[in-house]
Amino acid sequence: MDRLAGDELEFWHAFKHAAESVRARVAEDIVAATGLSDPDFGVLTRLADHAGRLRQNQLAESMGWHRSRLSHHLTRMEQRGLVERQPVDDGVEVLLTEFGRAEAERARPVHAAAVREHLLEPLGENDVATVKAALDRLRTVKKPRD
Repeated sequence: MDRLAGDELEFWHAFKHAAESVRARVAEDIVAATGLSDPDFGVLTRLADHAGRLRQNQLAESMGWHRSRLSHHLTRMEQRGLVERQPVDDGVEVLLTEFGRAEAERARPVHAAAVREHLLEPLGENDVATVKAALDRLRTVKKPRD
């Protein structure tokens, strides 16, 4: 079959819409309360969770971003005093500034409240467990080799 059946297509659209809608609402809450964009928050919390420093290539991988996209974003974050970059052997290390750490910590409770409000509470405990199990299965599916 070369097309999705009606219910398959409906599920695909519902999945995409729900994921994007929840992500956008969480991001909007963070921006409104802190001025940090979703990418800013992602970079800052990853650095904070790794002792305030990561190799730029590791950070790009953890964000699921191409290195050039991260590099451009880090330039903007450096200009705002959130991060610094230092050359190291065979690469660049990204460092969280004190200001960046403070901003990440200020945003974490906003993020937690937004995730609870827009995702966890509407689903309830049982549905959260079911959806998490399904998403875990999807994450482990390997792409078939050609």
